[in-house]
Amino acid sequence: MTDFPPEDAPAPLAEGRWLWRRLYVFATSGGAWLLLDRLIAATPPEAAPDLARGLMALLALTMVLYLVAPSAQQLIASLGALPGRRP
Repeated sequence: MTDFPPEDAPAPLAEGRWLWRRLYVFATSGGAWLLLDRLIAATPPEAAPDLARGLMALLALTMVLYLVAPSAQQLIASLGALPGRRP
């Protein structure tokens, strides 16, 4: 028989310290936009599209990591559940 939580139990929170993840993404995104602005001004016009594509890919990666990546608590729990680890 499986144990189910009581129906009136509150749902667990996804992450306790979401503020740091948001601050990291905000700072990284702002830095990438600043980098894009400075690099576009310093590069010749024919190199600008490749540069913009690269920085937009970096921003996309940052956003995917923000939305999909596990929290630190989930990573620690996953590493602790690996076979061969002593309790």
